[in-house]
Amino acid sequence: MSMIKRAAYAAALVFMGAGIGAVTAAGPNTSETYRQLNLFGDVFERVRAEYVEQATDEQLVEAAINGMLTSLDPHSSYLNKKSFQDMQVQTRGEFGGLGIEVTMENGLIKVVSPIDETPAFRAGLQPGDFITHLNGEAVMGLTLNEAVEKMRGPVGSDIKVTIRRGETAEPFEVSITRAVIKVQSVRYRTEGDVGYIRITSFNEQTQAGLEKAITSLQQEQGNKLKGYVLDLRNNPGGLLDQAVSVSDTFLEKGEIVSTRGRKTEEGTRYNAKPGDMTKGLPVVVLINGGSASASEIVAGALQDHKRAIVLGTQTFGKGSVQTIIPLPGHGAMRLTTARYYTPSGRSIQQLGITPDIEVHPAKLEELDAGQARRREADLRGSLRNDTVKQDPSKPKPATTTQPAAPGAPGAGATPPANGVNAPANGAPTNGAPTNGAPANGAASNDNKPPFDFQLSRALDLLRGVALFQARASTN
Repeated sequence: MSMIKRAAYAAALVFMGAGIGAVTAAGPNTSETYRQLNLFGDVFERVRAEYVEQATDEQLVEAAINGMLTSLDPHSSYLNKKSFQDMQVQTRGEFGGLGIEVTMENGLIKVVSPIDETPAFRAGLQPGDFITHLNGEAVMGLTLNEAVEKMRGPVGSDIKVTIRRGETAEPFEVSITRAVIKVQSVRYRTEGDVGYIRITSFNEQTQAGLEKAITSLQQEQGNKLKGYVLDLRNNPGGLLDQAVSVSDTFLEKGEIVSTRGRKTEEGTRYNAKPGDMTKGLPVVVLINGGSASASEIVAGALQDHKRAIVLGTQTFGKGSVQTIIPLPGHGAMRLTTARYYTPSGRSIQQLGITPDIEVHPAKLEELDAGQARRREADLRGSLRNDTVKQDPSKPKPATTTQPAAPGAPGAGATPPANGVNAPANGAPTNGAPTNGAPANGAASNDNKPPFDFQLSRALDLLRGVALFQARASTN
């Protein structure tokens, strides 16, 4: 065995010992393991000596390690020192780049979700888009980490991204300016008598932001508050402990999520502690195909405990746990070590969360009723209502014979359910993608958020529940 081959062989053994347990002579497959490592040494030596362009030993070993991990599943990978540092910064809620959550599918980069108010979001990227080229260079053949590294760069610099959207549509190019991404993971506002809370990702600030949102909404609305909408649409996930604490905020007791690995004894269960911060008010959780991982844990826990009504479309279906294992002196590896299960024992993997009420994004169009219809009060000589005291100084309503003005809700026209006027074509006026995601509180030209059909349905549902409960309590 040559010196190079022995060095590669020794490096492989050291790596295995540092991360996943050293090979021992007592192991049942020791001879086969040594034979496979000899194969690695042969390939390493041949590539190092004969590849058309010179590659460093570090590049070859890192590529071999990353290839081993990425061949397992789309979420396992090797993180070099820089990538490991970037990941640590990201979980703290601030990082540099385009502001996009991606995965690898069929050799291409697939958009899981753009993060609100980031360059990728403003450029109109949507969940399900495929990135085929970066600055004209094909991403086919790149690893996920390599592609992500190419998307990163100096703040203010531009990158041209080629997008393929749908099966038949032609690819198109988008120029995006890189920026420092500061993720405010929780945003909130009131929608009349309902508290609206949007969680964009699960980082270290999420639970604190949620508590602040609930407290502010309660102080602002007091006893008028009828319920909460928890918007998890296009939320790509994040930290497990934050998903558990967010779920716990709405639950009094019971299991939130469990994880099960290859060994049964390594399973973990996370349970809620007493105390529902929302005081039992009705909750509607909004989800869609961009809701993944941690957001699926929250939706599944609240759904299984019947604490919330889940509304929207099927979620992404990422039900696996990735453990970050530091490798001293190098970086770390992200390794899939377990699966998530909801309190009822459902696996999220590939299936996702099915909403209780399926509502797809939609445009709202007011219908022209034509000639307005006459009502009983318009008829000459009609009997008066003897239960309502009428003001004699006020004339009876005149008969309307002219058609309703275009865009105005005449007889039979249906105004937006939440009182917000939609643009004429039903599209947001701030350039946001029409994928059902809210515009993050950004105002349109009339200083109101663009009409959101899924949110409107959630608000109607909450108000209907509150009305029913109020009537039931008076009987």
